[in-house]
Amino acid sequence: MKREIAIFIANNYADWEIAFISAELNRSNDEFKIQYISVSKEPVTSMGGLTVIPDYSISEYLEIASTSLNMLLLCGGTVWKEQEYDMPMVKKLVDWCIENTVPIAAICDATTFLAYHSYLNTVEHTGNSLEYIVSQCNKYIGQEYFIEKQCVINNQFITANGTSTLEFSREIMKFLKVNFVPYTIDEWYNFNKNGIFATE
Repeated sequence: MKREIAIFIANNYADWEIAFISAELNRSNDEFKIQYISVSKEPVTSMGGLTVIPDYSISEYLEIASTSLNMLLLCGGTVWKEQEYDMPMVKKLVDWCIENTVPIAAICDATTFLAYHSYLNTVEHTGNSLEYIVSQCNKYIGQEYFIEKQCVINNQFITANGTSTLEFSREIMKFLKVNFVPYTIDEWYNFNKNGIFATE
């Protein structure tokens, strides 16, 4: 039985932030099933002009969601700030995941959304910067848990800043224990980070 991964996208989503992880999970020996979710089933266009028809709206997905969901990914993009981080249906989806102990991975301004709604107040996390989170999130009190790293992982959340597409992908694959052949996950990361001619 395939392990299910749900990826939330919205108009002007940052397509590069999920490009590596979605491709690798999609080709992992039929181990994973990716479902794209949005607020509605209307076509969603990325910042790069790629148009995707979501598999489910959030309300539809919550009707059929089960413990087969292994992770929710929240992609960054412009919509979070445009909506002032007030996206009730996304919050409902996140709440469902927390209630059902489904891990949540968020990158770039999706991490700001989590901070805005106080999910990160008591867990180690990162984001685009501490100053930025504080400036955007009036209920955020998680400063002591903010770590200046590209990507931070704990039992419930994987958080990453907007420059860490590869680190985000690597930590998700490690968390999911992806059976990565013929390379190890770290070898995959080093190849894509440093290039074929790197000497380090």
